[in-house]
Amino acid sequence: MTASLLQVSGLVARRGSVEVLHGIDLEARPGEILAIIGPNGAGKSTLLGAIAGVYPARAGRITLAGRPITGLPAEAVVRLGISLVPERRQVWSGLTVREHLLLGGYHRYWRHRSEVRADVALPQGIFPRLLDLDRRLGGSLSGGEQQMLAIGRGLMARPRILLLDEPSLGLGPLIVREIVHALDRLRRAEGLTVILVEQNVKAAMATADRVAVMERGRIVLRGTPAELLAHPGIKAAYLGKGYEIAG
Repeated sequence: MTASLLQVSGLVARRGSVEVLHGIDLEARPGEILAIIGPNGAGKSTLLGAIAGVYPARAGRITLAGRPITGLPAEAVVRLGISLVPERRQVWSGLTVREHLLLGGYHRYWRHRSEVRADVALPQGIFPRLLDLDRRLGGSLSGGEQQMLAIGRGLMARPRILLLDEPSLGLGPLIVREIVHALDRLRRAEGLTVILVEQNVKAAMATADRVAVMERGRIVLRGTPAELLAHPGIKAAYLGKGYEIAG
C-alpha cells in the first residue's frame, strides 16, 4: 500500500466557542483524489481549514510526509505544500486575473519573482480561458471563470496537496465537468493530491479514488466510490435511485 502523504489523527477543532470536529482520523495518499461528503454542518469546511492552519487544533495530530504540522500558522502550512481553495472562491473585484495568480505565489514572489511569473503558465495550461482573461478584473468574471481562477491561484503555491472547498457551488454541469477533468489531469500529470469537499456528490463520486462521509464532526464511513455505493443507505441518502458510477 502507498504510504500516506497526509495523516490526521484524533483531530479536535473549534470555530469560536463551538467544538466542530470530534476526533477526526484521515489519510491522503500521493496523487489521489480524496472526496469528503456529508450534510451541511457536518464540519467538512472546518476540517479543511484545520489542515490548512486556519483553525487551530485543540487536540490531535496532523503530519505532512511524516513531518508534524499541527499548530503551524496558515502561511507556514502553505510554504510546506498545502494550499486551500476556499468556499465561494474569494475573488477580489478590483484585481486582474494575472494579479490574482501572482498573489497565489506571494510567499515566493520577492525572492523568486521571475520564477513565479513563469509559473502562471501552469494554471493557464490547465484552464486556457485564464490566458484569454489575463487583464480582466475578477469582479467581471462569471462564476465558472472565478472558480477556475481560484483553483489557478491555489496552484501558484506549488502545492503537494490542494484542498478544494465546494468547487462546484453555484456552477452549471458543463463547468463542473471541466473542473473535474482538470483535477484528474493535475493528479496524473503533476502527481498532485487533492482533498475535495463537495456537495455535488455525483461529481465527487465520479472523480474520487476514495470517499469519506462526515456527519456531526466525525467520519462515519470511508471507502472507494464503488464500496460506498454498495452500502445500505448511502445511495438513497446522497445519490437517488438509478445512479451508477460511470465506468
